[in-house]
Amino acid sequence: MKALQIVNFEGPTAMNLNELEIPTRQGNEVLIKVSNAGVAYPDLLLSKGQYQYLPDLPFTPGSEIAGVVVEAPDNSVLAPGQRVAAYCHIGGYQEYVSVEIDRVFPLPDGVTFAQGASLPINFLTAHFALHTRIRILPTDTVLVHGAGGGLGLASIQLARAIGAEVIAVASDAPKQDLAKNAGANHVIGVEGFLQEVKSITKGRGVDIVVDPVGGDRVTDSLRSLAPLGKLLILGFTSGEIPTVKTNRLLLNNIDVVGVGWGAYAMVHPGFMLEQWMQIFELIQSGGLVPLTPTSCELSEIPQILSGLEDRTFTGKAVATLATS
Repeated sequence: MKALQIVNFEGPTAMNLNELEIPTRQGNEVLIKVSNAGVAYPDLLLSKGQYQYLPDLPFTPGSEIAGVVVEAPDNSVLAPGQRVAAYCHIGGYQEYVSVEIDRVFPLPDGVTFAQGASLPINFLTAHFALHTRIRILPTDTVLVHGAGGGLGLASIQLARAIGAEVIAVASDAPKQDLAKNAGANHVIGVEGFLQEVKSITKGRGVDIVVDPVGGDRVTDSLRSLAPLGKLLILGFTSGEIPTVKTNRLLLNNIDVVGVGWGAYAMVHPGFMLEQWMQIFELIQSGGLVPLTPTSCELSEIPQILSGLEDRTFTGKAVATLATS
């Protein structure tokens, strides 16, 4: 089978297409023929040796897939031929992967393999942020940074699905258009976003800030919060980890909340499936319509990852591994 592998830690352009044996299903795993694989920011970090978990070289990155069940445990509700999505942690950029059964999810009718592969990381992370780390309310106003990226778009869609008002922050017109299409009520630029937020909220501020970017915008994000507001830290795509002056938290009665979905989900078996079924119900009811991701070939993934690194790529990319 074809596999796109990391053979050193020199970055995405050093990844190689190799031929590997099809993996053998073990224990409580499900063997899946991969139709599509989501391209995600952690794979960029893996390619540079900067991720918190580094497998031995060489290895196949790729953590979110959609495809068809080939083999499943005898006592499983999953059956050969069934359409599924999965979070596989690594191994997604290859034609077959074997995944623990509690990380394999039924794919809703009407959702394509490409859409399904775009959902696990971003939507489960955003869901964890908004529904586990805090409890978002329909009356909340939410500021979303990085609104033109996959995680930002997922945050917009999940916040809008519950009825919250969303202010999206994006750096250029194409990213702003994506945020509008995802349902954001207001779309603003990065420069001067604090003043824009104050104007939109008539001086009150927002209840929640979703920040996967980090860097120098954190101070103004804190200033954007209304009393009892919460700043959710989902990542640092800017490459800079900011510091927070805790006196701001005390004076304004605001919170900074860390969102480490993977670290939590990995030690809570069944949690991912529980989250997925809530998102499944949203899709089935029409409350959430998955966006169509940008399509690429397996060989084009390094180029997409480079675009994530220099922040020239917008939206969510999904690689096609099988056409049927």
